[in-house]
Amino acid sequence: MLHGKAKGGRSQSLMNDYASLLGEAVLRHQTRTAEHAARIEAELASRVKSEFIANMSHELRTPLNTVIGFSKLIAEQERRRLPDAEIVEYANLIRDAVGHLLAVINDILDISKIQSGKYALDKRDVQLDEIMLAVLSSFRLLAQDAKITLVNRISPSLPLMRLDGVKLRQIFTNLVSNAIKFTPEGGSVTLEASVMADGRIVGIVRDTGIGMSAEDIKVALTPFGQVDGSRTRWRDGTGLGLPIAKSLVEMHDGEMRVTSVKNEGTEVLVILPAPSHMTIHEARDAVMGTSGYSTFSPVKPLVREPHL
Repeated sequence: MLHGKAKGGRSQSLMNDYASLLGEAVLRHQTRTAEHAARIEAELASRVKSEFIANMSHELRTPLNTVIGFSKLIAEQERRRLPDAEIVEYANLIRDAVGHLLAVINDILDISKIQSGKYALDKRDVQLDEIMLAVLSSFRLLAQDAKITLVNRISPSLPLMRLDGVKLRQIFTNLVSNAIKFTPEGGSVTLEASVMADGRIVGIVRDTGIGMSAEDIKVALTPFGQVDGSRTRWRDGTGLGLPIAKSLVEMHDGEMRVTSVKNEGTEVLVILPAPSHMTIHEARDAVMGTSGYSTFSPVKPLVREPHL
């Protein structure tokens, strides 16, 4: 009897020892896994920081060199007379460089305020179609110089919406700028807006550019991430255009979707909530397609007229 109890006690003791060893092994494995994940995250953060510093150094120094160089030439006017045409050209180059610097600084300030939760919206009644048309008009000359066709497919009957008009313009300015930047000569950039069947408003920026893979899209939506790291032209930007646009859309309780195919193009959908003051009749007409609103169809063929 005592022998049986002793045997049972030893078995129980062995089981406890085994359980203790197993628990320690699991804990060590979890610790190693956590340390490995933390190391990878730290290395990634360090790499992102290094890339950011390198990008910002390039983004800031290149236009600054332009400002310094051409302003120095103009300052030497007393010693070496420059033709009026050259002075105007130099002044325009300085203005472009300063404009780029201001855009870089604004992007950095915007993403910092967004990430700190200090970014506030000033919502007022606005016409989305007017904002989008203004965005298209602002890129007309740039598109002409790049030999890219701008296509207007904006419904003229979008409802009045309570949004931050300035931020909304910034969203579509960033998206159209990106589309033009990565579309080769002879391509097109389309801006479309309409009412979806459920009353929500959709704005679409579609291009026939170089496109992106699924991994590229993740990088492009990451602050300071740039899909093509081999590019060195200062007009390539900070890599903040898409992340800022996405954050601003989400602040409006909207959604931004990016789909792309390599060497075929990219499509960005900005889906905004249905206007709260949209009447029952307007919502019904939008769904039935009987009003001035156009019902969005994701498989609708692209019509390339009218052109800007």
